[in-house]
Amino acid sequence: MNDERRLQVLRAIVQDYVSTSEPVGSKALLDRHQLGVSAATVRNDMAALEEEGLIAAPHTSAGRIPTDAGYRLYVDKLSQIKPLSRAERTAIETFLVRSVDLDDVISRTVRLLSSLTGQAAVVQYPSLNTAMVRHVELVPRSSERLTLVVILSTGQVDQRVIDLGRSMTEAEADELIQQLRAGLNDKSVGLRRAVAAAALRDWSAELLEHNPQDSRPAVIEGVAAALAEEREDRVVLGGTANLVRSSDFALSLGPLLDALEEHVVLLRLLTQEGGEATEGVAVRIGTENTISGLTGTSLVTTAYDAGSLASLGVLGPTRMDYPSTMAAVRAVARYVADILDN
Repeated sequence: MNDERRLQVLRAIVQDYVSTSEPVGSKALLDRHQLGVSAATVRNDMAALEEEGLIAAPHTSAGRIPTDAGYRLYVDKLSQIKPLSRAERTAIETFLVRSVDLDDVISRTVRLLSSLTGQAAVVQYPSLNTAMVRHVELVPRSSERLTLVVILSTGQVDQRVIDLGRSMTEAEADELIQQLRAGLNDKSVGLRRAVAAAALRDWSAELLEHNPQDSRPAVIEGVAAALAEEREDRVVLGGTANLVRSSDFALSLGPLLDALEEHVVLLRLLTQEGGEATEGVAVRIGTENTISGLTGTSLVTTAYDAGSLASLGVLGPTRMDYPSTMAAVRAVARYVADILDN
């Protein structure tokens, strides 16, 4: 059998099944596609595809549907992701650029992805654990406390209370802040949080060695502790109503929704390795998803850089318009990265 013709037949079966949700027969293929071969040849090609496990008969009808392996081959043979139209790109940019802060960007991204693809969308916040320090500021809070403000490369602002260890007048606190401001920024800006924390602790130890009565190390240690603290990665899920409306999940919707309720599951969805990426977009199909309850789904994901790497994607049935979904995921990720980088 001609391999290129076999792939052409498989591609036609996938496209028709995604479009109609009905098993595809040889007559329908000949009617809808210019295959340039006889009905007998198409039937022979379909028999060979079935023998290879790329298509299957859901029941005794003459029609066939793609298997997970068939979808996998179809996706792997996509030479490139089709670009979105100018109108689609403008709509994405216009919707996202109206965001007022990081939370709004993430919320809008989830809604946008689910709307564009008709699937459930999952978006990871930029990780605080890998973010770099952009600026450190101290602000007087009371006679015994300061407020620490850390601005990260992700655009997130972290605020903490630093205990001075003793009471200070307003003038003393202002003088202490002046003494610390330049050093805190010099030793932390441009570094990842954990690395910055280590640098600050080295500075604190050096100051104490020269003067055990120095009041600065206590504050520096407080800043270092705040930067070193591990933070839980956050994800947002939206568009689950799209899954409820899908006829593909009629028998498996309960386990699917149960799985998606778990925060750790959503993180695993976005961080697991997928198949070979096409233009930066990875696709996991059916049983390639090892999480219980999700083996009947496909996941399309990509990373975006917003001061630290994070991921976003969509989850839906294996009967998915892969080219359009991959294009939407890639485009949205690029716009999100651009907006958060400004």
